[in-house]
Amino acid sequence: MDDQNLIDMANRIGEFFESMPDREEALAGIADHIHRFWEPRMRRALLATLDQPDANGIAMSDIVREALVKHRDQLMPAASSFA
Repeated sequence: MDDQNLIDMANRIGEFFESMPDREEALAGIADHIHRFWEPRMRRALLATLDQPDANGIAMSDIVREALVKHRDQLMPAASSFA
């Protein structure tokens, strides 16, 4: 799955939660949704785009970026024990 598609999906999740009156609840909701419904490699790829904010002109919404930064530790999949 390419980065643009992942960011587009994350932005749609962000649009849903952005209407919530409690910003902290919205940020937690975005992170929780991504954590519960996205497989680990999708989460890794999305989090990697935070380190390259201007890569390929990909536009991540502010609320999604804020949620990912705030909840990065929760969203980062555990390291695989397979070597």
